[in-house]
Amino acid sequence: MRFIHSADWQIGKPFRNFGDRESVLRQARLDVIGTIGRLAREEGAAHVLVAGDLYDNDAPAQKTLQEPLERMRGFPAVSWHVIPGNHDYHRGNGLWDRAAALGLPPNVHIHLAPESVLLGEDAVLFPAPLRRRSEVNDLTEWMDTAESAPGLIRIGLAHGSVTGFGSDSEAKNPIAPDRAKRAGLDYLALGDWHRTVSIGAATWYAGTPEADRFDSQETGQVLLVDIAGAGAPPTVTPRRTGQYR
Repeated sequence: MRFIHSADWQIGKPFRNFGDRESVLRQARLDVIGTIGRLAREEGAAHVLVAGDLYDNDAPAQKTLQEPLERMRGFPAVSWHVIPGNHDYHRGNGLWDRAAALGLPPNVHIHLAPESVLLGEDAVLFPAPLRRRSEVNDLTEWMDTAESAPGLIRIGLAHGSVTGFGSDSEAKNPIAPDRAKRAGLDYLALGDWHRTVSIGAATWYAGTPEADRFDSQETGQVLLVDIAGAGAPPTVTPRRTGQYR
């Protein structure tokens, strides 16, 4: 199975300290969606997993809400799987309900509950969406007891801070560093950290696809992930997507 792991698009993010270049940088965050879609198409990746913070805040303007959805619509052969993060967490009558009311593109799937979802015939996805900006409990814990049919690749999708990495034990939205092992996951796709980082062979932060601040990665990228089958180690290849450094 081959898929793309991305996170932290933060559509609508302001860049006021860049003056008249703000609009250029905001536009780049939209344009990178097309870059990701083309990469998925060229590499034969049927799914793109977006591990939270598609939007920069939980109340975007209507135009800001619609723009990324329409860009994903333009790649009908690619299934986009999105969870809410701490910037765009799910709340009643919030942005995700607004998006649903507009009518989501058929190839865009917003996962708002911790429920397993089949990814084609080969894999099952375990999402851990955020319903608050900050949680004190590990929302990935449910994956430990989540069942799946024999032979299916198990993939987790979450947004938060791996405890002991870039944070302390009191971190908001904590994630156990050995969650993949505990839950028998073949891959755990994470968002929140704006650099591409491996926590272990099967646990990765994708980083942001377009650099957005001085302490993020130098150039935006996504991860192209190949998993031969259930129990096989993932092959993870960073692919550059960003325009700016």
